[in-house]
Amino acid sequence: MAAMRHFDHIDAARRKHLFYRHPRPFDRHDDPAVLAVALGATLYSPATRPVLADDVLRSARRGVKSMVLCLEDAIGDDEVEAAEANLVAQLRLLHGTVGDGPEVPLLFIRVRDPRQIGDLIGRLGDAAALVSGFVLPKFTSATGGAFLDAVEDTAQRSGLRLLAMPVIESPEAVYAETRTEMLHEVARLLAKHRPRILAVRIGATDMSAAYGLRRPPDLTIYDIRPVASVICDVVNVLGRADGGGHVVTGPVWEYFSAGERMFKPQLRQSPFEAQHAAPLRQRLITSDLDGLIREVHLDKANGLIGKTVIHPSHVAAVHALSVVTHEEYCDAADILAVTGGGAMASSYANKMNEAKPHRAWAERLMLRARVFGVAARDVTFVELLEAADRR
Repeated sequence: MAAMRHFDHIDAARRKHLFYRHPRPFDRHDDPAVLAVALGATLYSPATRPVLADDVLRSARRGVKSMVLCLEDAIGDDEVEAAEANLVAQLRLLHGTVGDGPEVPLLFIRVRDPRQIGDLIGRLGDAAALVSGFVLPKFTSATGGAFLDAVEDTAQRSGLRLLAMPVIESPEAVYAETRTEMLHEVARLLAKHRPRILAVRIGATDMSAAYGLRRPPDLTIYDIRPVASVICDVVNVLGRADGGGHVVTGPVWEYFSAGERMFKPQLRQSPFEAQHAAPLRQRLITSDLDGLIREVHLDKANGLIGKTVIHPSHVAAVHALSVVTHEEYCDAADILAVTGGGAMASSYANKMNEAKPHRAWAERLMLRARVFGVAARDVTFVELLEAADRR
């Protein structure tokens, strides 16, 4: 099977300038630990789209490597039957056009009922080879077992490797009096199905809805304290670096056009001026992507990898911020080169690296470096974004 690779939509000469270590190829049959990081910006699309096959190919040309085709909240309750029929027809069309080659991102179907999982794979026929797995909404310890059993049974019957991404978003996960017990029960359930679990997703929209909230575009989800506390607990229980945790992905960024702003833009002018990229900065501000960029920084700082997005214009920013900086790479390499513990000054002579407490961070960073690459020493986020943002 031909492999896909992040930033392959950028010409080779530009990539050679941008990267110290280039992103490595991967395919949909790779180790789930690699695929979970390689998801990057996961683009959601309603399964009702009449040109869904074209949408998938067009998104891939803009650098998208993972998509979710949604049969749940993105469509109306009265559209389910038509959406299923459209999804099956469009994936069959896509498979007949390009097979399951690198032109097709990792595709996941978000279902609303466990019975849809086996039914859809059966109806897809050979086109089921395009499906990497299923997104499982409103996941709790009470409802999640049926979804995971359906994925397991369908995989065994079809011979396909089907992965699962549960979404933590239900009221039981949000309310303080039920959250801790529920998350620990979910952790035990996911442990029983660990080979099938690709990543845990966070449904910040539903979490906000539990309080009648919606974050404005000039604030991040971390400014919405009731929801931020839930994310903290999800990472604490499900995202630990002790060998039992999972990749936890960043919540959705749902804005793609700026309205009236209350706060100043969150992007400093100087990095863009240094790269003669002032028009790029203005475009990001106009599209409210300065807020997205800040939120992705906070996602990374809080242990989340990748992000749910709802518009192709979001993808370049998420991926540019996923590239490992040269300084980060040097720090991680120095830490992993030491086996007996101890502390050392960083190669950049601006911080202290400690071999034992920083080791888990270094190992995670090296996995991200594998799929997103390492930027050349003097290459900035602005350069990466400008190159990746092909319109």
